[in-house]
Amino acid sequence: MSKDKGFVTEITPQGEDFSRWYIDVIKKAELMDYSPVRGCIVFRPDGYELWENMQRELDRRFKDTGHRNAYFPLFIPESFFTKEKEHVEGFNPELPFVTEAGGEQLEEKLAIRPTSETMFGHMYAKWINSYRDLPLLINQWANVVRWEKRTLPFLRTSEFLWQEGHTAHEDEADARRETMQMLDVYTDFVENVLAIPVIKGQKTPSERFAGAVDTFSIEAMMKDGRAVQAGTSHYLGTKFAVAFDIKYLDRENTQQYCHTTSWGVSTRLIGALIMVHGDDRGLVMPPKVAPTQVVMIPIGPPKTREVVIGKTDELYAQLKAAGIRVRVDDRADVSPGWKFNEYEMRGIPIRLELGPRDLENGQCVLVSRVTGEKKSVSLDNLVAEVEALLEQIHADMYERALSFQQENFFSVDTLDEYKTAMEEKRGFALAGWCGSDACEQQVKEETGATSRNIPFEPAERKSKCLVCGEPAKHTVVFARAY
Repeated sequence: MSKDKGFVTEITPQGEDFSRWYIDVIKKAELMDYSPVRGCIVFRPDGYELWENMQRELDRRFKDTGHRNAYFPLFIPESFFTKEKEHVEGFNPELPFVTEAGGEQLEEKLAIRPTSETMFGHMYAKWINSYRDLPLLINQWANVVRWEKRTLPFLRTSEFLWQEGHTAHEDEADARRETMQMLDVYTDFVENVLAIPVIKGQKTPSERFAGAVDTFSIEAMMKDGRAVQAGTSHYLGTKFAVAFDIKYLDRENTQQYCHTTSWGVSTRLIGALIMVHGDDRGLVMPPKVAPTQVVMIPIGPPKTREVVIGKTDELYAQLKAAGIRVRVDDRADVSPGWKFNEYEMRGIPIRLELGPRDLENGQCVLVSRVTGEKKSVSLDNLVAEVEALLEQIHADMYERALSFQQENFFSVDTLDEYKTAMEEKRGFALAGWCGSDACEQQVKEETGATSRNIPFEPAERKSKCLVCGEPAKHTVVFARAY
């Protein structure tokens, strides 16, 4: 047993087995449990509240940019998927179907929603008649099902929760503006709320969304060096408009096809924040989405318990009134040391300790989950001190994640160099690519890495393809991914 493992039993150190560490942490912290259905999980209250907090932050950003929420059916007729060839080919292996209901065979199989471009397309064809109906900007919060063969809680499950935005526009320029705007919204959310730095760029043709003209993504680096696609935004051109007859009468009284977009993030962001920020003591929750931001622990001998608990309740009310998510653990039958370790494992950003001597001095102790630093603060200024520390913890988490990303981002010129580097390093590689599918596939076959995206702002521009040595059309980020 390692020294760190002694703090919290039953958690495998990251350096020993990162995947095992991940499973240990999410189960011990009670974020999820396995369901009796293969590949599906149960979100326990802390895990679901984490998602609710993410929803709230994202939903506000969507509405601020003019989008409205609606809800579309879970079941989609099989014929819808045959209307857009690339789309159906991309999803066929993962599609579950309902073939019988009420004891009778259905006339047409119904797919359980893997994504909703086809259903939105069908309805948009009914709702859009004129340029006055555009742009149409709708988002839905929903569950989707993709029958995964290999699953990992939060990151890849057969059923997961997400949001999917679908919009229709008069022309390509407006649709592309929407596509990039939503990529920026995701970047802002992931970096400024989840404290995760990302690489923003365009997907290569082999990695783009089935049926899209262009796909753009933000890619995040986990602590084992692997990538998680943290969000995508797609320009769909007129492909779905043609397939579903989404037309409008333009300003010259001519029928035109709409240009459409789609974009989404899912509960895999929960997995990402755990893998980016967690350590051998357990979770480290970003303050802005943490289910509990502050845990208050009154300490001291039984004779002082009543007065300490009384003051704790008073301070709890102040923090609660300020909108801080706070809880009190005043159990007398559990030691303070046990509580300290338990809430560290659960990743609560701030621990507040209050004892009789603190009361005499008109102060309490705040402890940061990120740095472990203890700070005595005046009770008269407690709310402001807590708010400031929450902001500092977010900044500390982002800087740590950014430093890790930069330390594990390397540059290669040839495939052999990349293979050698992967034996010694973990992380993302920047390399040149000629644009050939064959060269991209060879990288995947020989390294297990895929192209993550063509970054908008690479640290350097590569001149030669890492596989064939021909002039590079693009500078690409390669990495093994979840």
